[in-house]
Amino acid sequence: MGRCDGWKVERLPGTYKFTEGPVWTPWGTLIFSDTPADRIYEIAFGPDGRVKEPNVYREPSGGSNGLTFDKQGRLIACEHFNRRVTRTEKDGKITVLADKYEGKRLNSPNDVVVKSDGTIYFTDPSYGIKPEQQELAFKGVYRIKTDGKLELLVKDFDMPNGLCFSPDEARLYIADSSSRRHIRVFKVGKDGTLSGGEVVFTFPNTGVPDGMKIGPNGELFSSGPGGVWIFDSDGKHLQTIPVPETPANLAWGNKDKTVLYITARTGVYRATVN
Repeated sequence: MGRCDGWKVERLPGTYKFTEGPVWTPWGTLIFSDTPADRIYEIAFGPDGRVKEPNVYREPSGGSNGLTFDKQGRLIACEHFNRRVTRTEKDGKITVLADKYEGKRLNSPNDVVVKSDGTIYFTDPSYGIKPEQQELAFKGVYRIKTDGKLELLVKDFDMPNGLCFSPDEARLYIADSSSRRHIRVFKVGKDGTLSGGEVVFTFPNTGVPDGMKIGPNGELFSSGPGGVWIFDSDGKHLQTIPVPETPANLAWGNKDKTVLYITARTGVYRATVN
């Protein structure tokens, strides 16, 4: 479909409403959200790498958006419609990890990452609700501690969205997908709290950052206008991988980080290193 400075991009089978939250599963498949359709889909691959037709992995999904797995291999989901973060246990039971902060409902949890110590960090913009439904006076970034307690970390975002840790987990990158159109970087303290929050890159007014992942050499891969933007760790733009539809989120498909899966509007794309 296309090539860019060492990357080949191809569309995988399937047409969807709005794809989000891709994650590579512990059993070697790709799952992702189709948020408006209220479904999580799964794509499997044959021994020869052949892409199989997508199957519905979960329906309803609570309007899931960001997905990830914890260290025990359990699915963590930001349920956009249900305004909560959940964990799917090994027996299929769904456990609610967070749905309220100080007695008020969360806005609509969007994206989520798990730190190596088991704490869960997530963003909570208001994309999934109407203004009159918003109970909190801010759109925050939170963490769910290993004891289950919910802690507000930052609340000065307009629309916090994608987030990812640096390889050493000393920094946390967070996208603000509002008219600010920028990515900020926070220092992660030994106690897991955040400080700093400097802007490392502001996108042109043609689009905003969304989901992000860290590359094999510490680069930052971010959804953005026209494709996947690649930055060095200090926010210098290195290149953009063109994608036919505007990307929403990303997932690596192997440990070497040479296969990148991209959810982009009605499709799912695969970018591979040539």
